[in-house]
Amino acid sequence: MKALNKTWSVLLVALLMALALIGCGGEEAAPKDTTPPAQQEEQNNEAPADSGEELKTTYPLTVKDSTGVEMTFEKAPAKVASLTPSETEKLFALGLDEEIVGVSDNDDYPEAAKSKPKLGGFQVNEEAIIAADADVVFAASMNAQNAEKLRELGVTLFVNDPKTIDAVMENIELIGQITDRQAEAKAVVDQMKQELATVTEAVKAVKDEDKKKVYVEFSPGWTVGKGEFMDEIITLAGGVNAAGDAEGWFEISEENIIAANPDVILYTDDVVDEATKKTLDQLIKERGGWDQIDAIKNDQVISVDANLLSRPGPRVTQGLIEVAKAVYPELMNP
Repeated sequence: MKALNKTWSVLLVALLMALALIGCGGEEAAPKDTTPPAQQEEQNNEAPADSGEELKTTYPLTVKDSTGVEMTFEKAPAKVASLTPSETEKLFALGLDEEIVGVSDNDDYPEAAKSKPKLGGFQVNEEAIIAADADVVFAASMNAQNAEKLRELGVTLFVNDPKTIDAVMENIELIGQITDRQAEAKAVVDQMKQELATVTEAVKAVKDEDKKKVYVEFSPGWTVGKGEFMDEIITLAGGVNAAGDAEGWFEISEENIIAANPDVILYTDDVVDEATKKTLDQLIKERGGWDQIDAIKNDQVISVDANLLSRPGPRVTQGLIEVAKAVYPELMNP
């Protein structure tokens, strides 16, 4: 009897072990994704939630421009135009090449802008603008009187006037919303944020007392003070604007710049004085008493790309990088 019980015990243990092994094997063999193949293919083709492909504009869309004028778009504009280089760059950056029916006479970037119909320069060509028949015309910092006249002629004019880099990025997003190019706008702004972070991270170690004074001259005798995005660029690059006591764009006092004694002087590389035919750096270095300025004594008079610096468009953060490299080359080029 004992032998029989022992035999049954052995058989019972063997049976339990076999069942355990079958259970383990079944768990390993079970497919991790039991979704039918057809549904799996559909799921694989779905765009990730953050891919930007779902960023679509719902129309009608009502927005306001920087002048406070409200306008409603019933659908995405089929034809767009620009009266300023910064706006043209934004439109091209959003992939609206085919929709652009006119640009300003001053546009030179990207290359494709040069072959677009021209709508005037500092003086807009009203006839050309009307003939372009754009669904919306974008402009930056337009004279209020000129803007009102175009609107009276039936032009849907959207004016932008960003004063900070954040405002530039917000403006790009808004144009993306108007034109149903929100995904493209997000990609542009994400790149700009990366470029901005590159600079702020590089110069964050500069103490307030060690920040360099920076003077910028865009055309003979003209600089920029507080309230403009260029002043912010100097600050973000870790510098102090030597002309920051005043506001906006203004004609300089040479004595005040000597007294400010900037460590770095930046000038635009494409300016030639019409009267003297001299380049801007020549004019700066030859001014009476300016040889006392540290920037000139230490050969820190540096050219910058005028377009990168003067246009509040998608390349403004590249201009910021250029300024930071000029002011703190040891931090930006370790």
